Amino acid sequence: MRRKPIELAAIATAAVPGLTPTAVSSAPDDPADFDSALLLDSEGKRWRVRSPRHAEASARLETEFLVLRAFAPAVRAELPFLMPTVAGSVRLGTLTTFVYSHLSGTTRSVEELTSGPAGLAREIGSALAAVHDLPRSLVSNADLPSYTPNEFRQRRLNELDQAATTGKIPAALLRRWEHAMEDVSLWRFNPCVVHGDLHEDNLLVEAGRVTAVTGWTDLRIGDPADDFAWLVASNEQDFIDAVLKAYTSSRRDVPDQHLLRRSALSAEFALAQYLVKGLAAGDQDMVREAEDMLESLAGDIAEYGGRPISVEPLPATGSPDEAGTSVPASTTGSGAAPVSGGGSSAVTPAVTVVPVPAQPAAPAQPSASPVQAAVPVHPAVSIQPAVHVTPIPVEQTEPTADPAVPGNAETKGPDDTSTAAISIVNAKQG
Repeated sequence: MRRKPIELAAIATAAVPGLTPTAVSSAPDDPADFDSALLLDSEGKRWRVRSPRHAEASARLETEFLVLRAFAPAVRAELPFLMPTVAGSVRLGTLTTFVYSHLSGTTRSVEELTSGPAGLAREIGSALAAVHDLPRSLVSNADLPSYTPNEFRQRRLNELDQAATTGKIPAALLRRWEHAMEDVSLWRFNPCVVHGDLHEDNLLVEAGRVTAVTGWTDLRIGDPADDFAWLVASNEQDFIDAVLKAYTSSRRDVPDQHLLRRSALSAEFALAQYLVKGLAAGDQDMVREAEDMLESLAGDIAEYGGRPISVEPLPATGSPDEAGTSVPASTTGSGAAPVSGGGSSAVTPAVTVVPVPAQPAAPAQPSASPVQAAVPVHPAVSIQPAVHVTPIPVEQTEPTADPAVPGNAETKGPDDTSTAAISIVNAKQG
């Protein structure tokens, strides 16, 4: 059930002894997971209350509590922003509500951030770089998840399979995402510490500066592109470029070249994750909202193309993948030279084989075969013909000096290098 701000204020008094709220208001948060409120106490201090709406959200808050404890004062001092501090907690049934000391600054919408001063983009880029440059030991010591690039890619593929079983994802999106997730070249990145739930509601801004970063429930070692997904979803390319420039100049490691491609994938795929989450919770409103957003995304991509994701272009629907085109066996088995040139999928065989018309009335004559003129025969090359060829039975006739007639090898000298034309008879007669 949802908790009203006044109820959260009452819970806060139990979590923090001596706290006396004098004013309360709702606070922006993820409404599917948390109820939140801002409090003002009798001493003029401000507090934030977060109450989970289900067991999974409660587990995330408890994880965040462990994460925040892992940030020693020395680590916090190196960051260009402030982090929350847990002032108290109270357990109600199976769910735990947390109270945090207030941090200066307010949340802004994506539109307000992207239309803000140029310095704000630099602030966001520097904040992202500071998170991604945190020591990896911070995550491993807290026993939090850690993924290699391939493990992370496989995790995404597993999630895609799960989403596909719902039968509610447009086929074009499934195909687009699967192609990107199977494009191994897209997933070459250096794993780093990732916030994991970064978006506009977890950034506090004041006077054009990022004063604090909140929402540390999904800290992990993984793909830095996930923390850019909310930016890419804004479709404000100038703002994205400015943030990325500041991020690149502030980071110790050079970002990989496909960072924004994977960010676009993460932003799109978040809709499928939202759908699965709604189905698991039995929330029909979430499911309908997710379905509407997925249909809208599929329509936009069909009409405008969408942001490129895969390094390799997505093959056109119904057309064979050029990378998988194979050379027919009839040409590869005939000693043909490799084909080179401008990438045409057409393969020109080294020889041309013309089937011999059936002539039941009379045997084929060697000099009259149309294959003889089309197939140059070299004594050093063993040719595997593409049609069924059988030798003409040797006739018991008198020897002749004609070298073109089989059976007269005794009339040739040791240096005779002439070649007899291939004779083909109807396969049915053979």
